Amino acid sequence: MSTHSFRHVYRPGTGTTPYSLLLLHGTGGDEHDLVPLADVIAPGATLISPRGQVSENGAPRFFRRFAEGVLDIDDWRERSQALADFVGSICAEQGIAPNTLFAVGYSNGANIAQGLLLLRPEVLGGAVLFRPTFITDDVPVKDLSGHQVLLLGGDSDPTTAPEDLPRIAELLQKRSASVTVKAVKGSHGLVSDDIMAAQRWLAERVQSIEGGK
Repeated sequence: MSTHSFRHVYRPGTGTTPYSLLLLHGTGGDEHDLVPLADVIAPGATLISPRGQVSENGAPRFFRRFAEGVLDIDDWRERSQALADFVGSICAEQGIAPNTLFAVGYSNGANIAQGLLLLRPEVLGGAVLFRPTFITDDVPVKDLSGHQVLLLGGDSDPTTAPEDLPRIAELLQKRSASVTVKAVKGSHGLVSDDIMAAQRWLAERVQSIEGGK
């Protein structure tokens, strides 16, 4: 699949950060949305930032939903595969090792990142998921050993049920992923505690990647 199948931003890193970020925006965002966040949490990282191909009343998304909170699971599966093909293609072109690529997804972007982890784990090394929703446990059991995931939820988020993060964590841990769960004081939007937590967590990944060289 051509890397141009998704409208996207690709920005090479400065060489000081040993990992790359796959930026996955929320509903209504685009390929530029999370770039400023990436510059704060991982200065100098290589960035791959696609735009979702679904339009919901003009708002880009990565997969369809029938209504607020009612997701189209079949579409999630299909579009997770398409996004994984895109990610694998652009990483091959740019010489990015999949184990050094971390998805950074917010809301709808965090949910499609779950699709990559569960359905096509070979394209990622891990993920930072802001405000993810539990999608389904009807997925193949694929080995996620070596994959590291940070789940960040808001303690007063009206969109995500309180049990969603533990359910996502359990699903990933059953597949041998290393999962960190953190609830911050906030709603569905990002707050400074999210940014600091992601920054610290990614800094720890630098040490683990460099230690494995």
